[in-house]
Amino acid sequence: MESLAADYLPILIFLGLAIGLGLVLILAAAVLAVRNPDPEKVSAYECGFNAFDDARMKFDVRFYLVAILFIIFDLEVAFLFPWAVAFADVGIVGFWSMMVFLAVLTVGFAYEWKKGALEWE
Repeated sequence: MESLAADYLPILIFLGLAIGLGLVLILAAAVLAVRNPDPEKVSAYECGFNAFDDARMKFDVRFYLVAILFIIFDLEVAFLFPWAVAFADVGIVGFWSMMVFLAVLTVGFAYEWKKGALEWE
């Protein structure tokens, strides 16, 4: 039983340090934070819409579209990196399956571009 406890001791120390550091950082932010935001910081340019309006106001659906496009192409990179690292081991089937994946994403991107989803007015 002592061996089991000794095996888990580094994990418990790591968890304790992580929780302690998290609490210290949250408390430091609460104590040291500036309470009067700069007008430029809360402007619509930086966050997309006025920061202190009604929470139920409608705003443009293009914000969602840009976020979804970002997630799609971020996931593309997340899949490309391990494929590129193991490129020598994946063989011809792995190569062509990635080409099909990239083709599907390219067709989706071209469709979004043609529809004008990337245009901002």
